[in-house]
Amino acid sequence: MSHVHVIGGGLAGLSAAVELAPQAQVTVYEAGPACGGRARSFHDRALDTVIDNGNHLLLSANPATFRYLDRLGARDTLQGPGAPIFPWHDLEAGLSWTLRLSPGRLPFWLLRRGSRVPGMRLGEVRALFRLMKAGDQASVADCLLPGQFARRLLEPLAVSGLNTGIDRGSARLLGNIVRRTLAKGGQACCPWMAARGLSESFVTPALHYLEQFHAQVLTGTRVSALAFEDGSGRVSALETSSGPVRLGAEDAVILAVPSPVAVGLLPGLEGPDEFESIANAHYRLQQPLRPRGALKQAGFLGLVGGVAEWVFLHDEVLSVTVSAANRYADWRQDEMLAHIWAELHQALDPLVETPLPQDMPAARLIREKRATFAATPEQDKKRPGAKTAHPNLALAGDWTDTGLPSTIEGAIQSGLVAVGALGFRTASAGAACT
Repeated sequence: MSHVHVIGGGLAGLSAAVELAPQAQVTVYEAGPACGGRARSFHDRALDTVIDNGNHLLLSANPATFRYLDRLGARDTLQGPGAPIFPWHDLEAGLSWTLRLSPGRLPFWLLRRGSRVPGMRLGEVRALFRLMKAGDQASVADCLLPGQFARRLLEPLAVSGLNTGIDRGSARLLGNIVRRTLAKGGQACCPWMAARGLSESFVTPALHYLEQFHAQVLTGTRVSALAFEDGSGRVSALETSSGPVRLGAEDAVILAVPSPVAVGLLPGLEGPDEFESIANAHYRLQQPLRPRGALKQAGFLGLVGGVAEWVFLHDEVLSVTVSAANRYADWRQDEMLAHIWAELHQALDPLVETPLPQDMPAARLIREKRATFAATPEQDKKRPGAKTAHPNLALAGDWTDTGLPSTIEGAIQSGLVAVGALGFRTASAGAACT
């Protein structure tokens, strides 16, 4: 049986390892103390509770993700409204509304004032077609049309989806998201979240699955160098923090590490080299909020016109995401937490039975300085495919050429593509809004 060495225990590496485990002997090397990368949970001492290192909203049009969860028996660890609904609040206008997409491809929601973006004009929808037809050099801003449809929907979706501002963000990448989601109708846009934390959904079930197939998962083990055979170019050995590892003639390697690490390990490789940060604020409440209406059904709220962008209700923890956060790099932690808390008061107090306390509770701000590559046209061109010049080496990671920005779906998809690039079997994927 072939032995495949997966370097990196993030979702790209775990996706590849899970796919390979029934077919090959697998060893995963993770430099950190735990697997999961940017999609994991941990116990925070300051808040005395488990939080995620980042917030992630999944859509039903994520076939690779749902296939991964189904294989692990972990789909029931997600929660969602079971319908394509998205509650929003405009902080500048003091206006709340709910986007309610029609289930089929025909966008009847655009004709219903109670379902669409308030203040929008139907002609603004042309921006969706412009995005889907955008060239490689176009920015999101080049394709948008002035109006509330852009300001209250497309701009926030672009910033959160690309983790890059609209003036620089790739229209092609956002167009690919639109093609997979809004263009397919509400059935492709049902939102889902991890009910008990990202690790409970994506990491722990994967580790249990790998254990069943006697795969090795070595945490705290860094791979510092690859050795190559003269002539064939095959990877012949790994240099790890635990010592050298020799590869057999049938063995293979999947390099599923961040772009800068991969570039350092593989001579001649080019990858994205400009990055954007994400900030996540977590507030520990004394008791859970009691939301009403669509907020209760969805469990999250999109925000327009402020610093905060998405608010997730997790029992006694309010978690807030701020994308493209390089623009807030000079803000002090306490300043940013206080500013977001004021925005939460404004947005949530009218939507819950008991208003938030005036005094900010215990809070934690986590900044992922290199959360994703900057999803600009220039950086998108630097993304390599899974295949390399080395016959037994493939690349995986959300920074590789997945056709998507840095997302959970892109990471899991990249692991499957890397497995296929090495000649192993992969199966088809599918998902539905249920």
